[in-house]
Amino acid sequence: MSLILPGSYRREDAGQPPSLYPDYGSTVARSPREPLVRIPHTLTETTGPANAWSRLMGESMADLTTQHKGTPLGQRIVVSGRVVDEDGRPVPHTVVEVWQANAAGRYIHKKDQWDAPLDPNFTGAGRVITDAEGRYRFISVRPGAYPWRNHKNAWRPSHIHLSLLGPAFATRLVTQMYFPDDPLIEIDPIANAVPMPFRQRMVSRFDLETTEPNWALGYIFDIVLRGRDATPFENGQ
Repeated sequence: MSLILPGSYRREDAGQPPSLYPDYGSTVARSPREPLVRIPHTLTETTGPANAWSRLMGESMADLTTQHKGTPLGQRIVVSGRVVDEDGRPVPHTVVEVWQANAAGRYIHKKDQWDAPLDPNFTGAGRVITDAEGRYRFISVRPGAYPWRNHKNAWRPSHIHLSLLGPAFATRLVTQMYFPDDPLIEIDPIANAVPMPFRQRMVSRFDLETTEPNWALGYIFDIVLRGRDATPFENGQ
């Protein structure tokens, strides 16, 4: 089962975020005002580079804490899970790209200039490929919350961005993983663009078996590509 194309879910699907959600301010300017026009995909977009991600992108970058000379600051975490289709069948050979803020809530990006320190030992980017059982695993540090300009005193909850690429370029899907018991989730406009109970599908669960003794906390985050239990995905917001 391949990944579905972005936007191919029905618009009335309550489990997916709408293009326009006024509480999330930037969607007011970016959401479509006219009926969407379907643009046919090229052969390259729909067929390549199937099963060739490692050759194209290089080896996996599954440990975000060992990319520099020193150890990054923050709580070390292990995140693992499965990518499955609507029937629970594994989706192998899927690239899972990861990007996130550091433990202080700061991205390495020229537009991120809020008063939090950069960590010279943490870039916040990684990449893994699911195995034959659709499983993935990566090591990182728990990202910090950070302020944003959506409204007065707005703070984004701790989260990790995940981008999935299946057999072809046109199958890219993007979602966010949140952490359990984070009080900012309930007041975050981006998270709340997905109504309950679907929003809980973006929240990982703490897992003691995944937790490494005396080393890292473990979290499970399974991703369902479509169907009644589908993970909410971003719709170009």
